[in-house]
Amino acid sequence: MTAGFFNSDRRFRLDVPQIHYELRSFFEFGEFTAVEEREFDGLCVPVYENAFWTARQREGHPLHEISYRACYKPQLPAFFIKRFCGQDDLVYDPFMGRGTTVIEAQLHGCRAAGNDINPLSAVLTIPRLNPPTLKCIQARLELIELVHTDPVDEDLLVFFEPQTLDELYGWRTYFRTRRQSGKLDPVDQWIQMVACNRLTGHSSGFFSVYTLPPNQATSLVAQRRINAKRNQNPEYRDTKALILRKSRQLLKQALPAGFAREDYQIMTASADQTSALAADSVQLVVTSPPFLDTVDYAGDNWLRMWFCEVSLQSKKIWQLRSVDDWLARMSEVLIELKRVLKSEGCIAFEVGEVRKGALLLENEIVKAGLSVGLVPQCIMINSQSFTKTANCWGVSNNRKGTNSNRIVIFTK
Repeated sequence: MTAGFFNSDRRFRLDVPQIHYELRSFFEFGEFTAVEEREFDGLCVPVYENAFWTARQREGHPLHEISYRACYKPQLPAFFIKRFCGQDDLVYDPFMGRGTTVIEAQLHGCRAAGNDINPLSAVLTIPRLNPPTLKCIQARLELIELVHTDPVDEDLLVFFEPQTLDELYGWRTYFRTRRQSGKLDPVDQWIQMVACNRLTGHSSGFFSVYTLPPNQATSLVAQRRINAKRNQNPEYRDTKALILRKSRQLLKQALPAGFAREDYQIMTASADQTSALAADSVQLVVTSPPFLDTVDYAGDNWLRMWFCEVSLQSKKIWQLRSVDDWLARMSEVLIELKRVLKSEGCIAFEVGEVRKGALLLENEIVKAGLSVGLVPQCIMINSQSFTKTANCWGVSNNRKGTNSNRIVIFTK
């Protein structure tokens, strides 16, 4: 489906009419694209609705399989990277979360830049941009001694068996010591990333007793209720064995030649203040901002942040409940994206439905983009069935959440 977007030497060539033609004629999954128009102050913006990428689970590279709340499938950034980028073009995500966009960019031979105000995002992303070998991981695990002298918070025994919790404190001490001595290397960073992802979940592959899915750590009080309802007690988990097992899963598929590179740029800043990123340097932005009054990113990651010993001031992360406040913030971000975007570049700005579809955030983003001088080329609605994770929360198809992909494509 990418014919015509690249010359034979795979250099980028933007042809806006061709973008519209492909979206209108898209038929990869056996459905015709539904087309309508929406008017914004006299400007008609086309809306294309179809299943533009697969709804099947685990169809991307296994390296992506690190859980994070409200993350989108790697097929979303892949759709745009394949069409709008050439070799070594810079792809940027100002709200990178678990790093889906930046990792997918490198999988396609592009340079990657990412930003997130939550320092946990860098912990989860950086190790997978230049991963160590499984042999190096296994050797390091065998060398590490999990010892500590920290006072133990016994409230955490609601999640972890005592020996398991003792190992977790040993891991925290090990990473802290390596960091303070300047010896925290890529193998250590990988192990920390995997251990962080294995903290809590709903199978024996996690360090904890049965609890919520790994992208959301429940509270101590709620976990006590879960334990009582299920009549369960935490059992011992061999943390080293589980880290190695997950590492095998993440690295089970060969990476493309040249994937691992050191020219990525990862920032921990507010998305509207990224001065470290050069003006007119980005070919493609693919991003999804914090949704309006939907996800508590800091609260969902409290246990991971405890383990990694990173903190986030409550006022720095955007938890926006007012539409006006959300739009004000998004306008500031779009101004910054306009600054870093190349003249021939493109922004794919994804939002999910909120308030059961009563508020269509894509319309609000179009207005915000127009107000800062961006050109809305179209709105894409990726309609698909919900995954098992969404269904477990009782969310019906395309009514709420991150699987109702609604994307505004902007150019300068």
